[in-house]
Amino acid sequence: MKIAVSGKGGVGKTTLSSGLALLFAEEGRRVIAIDADPDANLAIALGATPEQAASCTPLVEEDALIEERTGAAPGKGGMFILNPDVSDVVDRCGVTINGVTMLKMGTVERGGSGCMCSEGTFLKAFMRHLLVTRDDVAILDMEAGIEHLGRGTAEAVDVLIVVIEPGGRSVQTANQVRALAADIGIRDVIAVANKVRDAEDAEFVRVALGDIPLLGTLPLSEGVRIADREGRASFGTDTTLDRSLREIAGALAARIGH
Repeated sequence: MKIAVSGKGGVGKTTLSSGLALLFAEEGRRVIAIDADPDANLAIALGATPEQAASCTPLVEEDALIEERTGAAPGKGGMFILNPDVSDVVDRCGVTINGVTMLKMGTVERGGSGCMCSEGTFLKAFMRHLLVTRDDVAILDMEAGIEHLGRGTAEAVDVLIVVIEPGGRSVQTANQVRALAADIGIRDVIAVANKVRDAEDAEFVRVALGDIPLLGTLPLSEGVRIADREGRASFGTDTTLDRSLREIAGALAARIGH
């Protein structure tokens, strides 16, 4: 089961990603959660201790490992291996948090290098291995641009969930993400609405989404706000939220066929 979660900043991508990861791990599945949003804090949302959170080094900063596997030091240019061995990266770099194995991707920011560098090649190889080769539940907490997915890996994503709020700009983002997803071969794009206060909000979302399926809704939760402020996992802080997350996880597993 390969799930990508996207949406504009602040809509609750990490709340959904962490909740799904913890629920599937609770069922006994092996879950790999990927923090692919530079502004997200998936480790804390999963309930990491400060020590665990600090130990989650972004893969793009694993300079020694990147050089070992690609044959080129990050940022140096030159010749490098285009298909590096990344088969042990999950076990070597992942941090286990409440039964979930978590890794951070990080962002290639070296001026002028773009993706044609050893770091970018390493990240692409890892994503391909995670989505195409491994038989785990993979949940990717992404930014709206879905930059870590490309042709050759996107086809392995079972579903892309766009998290939205009950508002026009958020729905517009959902349509933009769907267009990007279609360009790289993701076939199933669905939505989850977060911060839904009442039936009127839910109806607005259903109508505004048009032909984008709405998988479920999450309530506006004071518990999530407090958990975020205190650096705790949001799952388990609000019984209404937890019930909604379980319903979404069940609907998602049924949709994918797991």
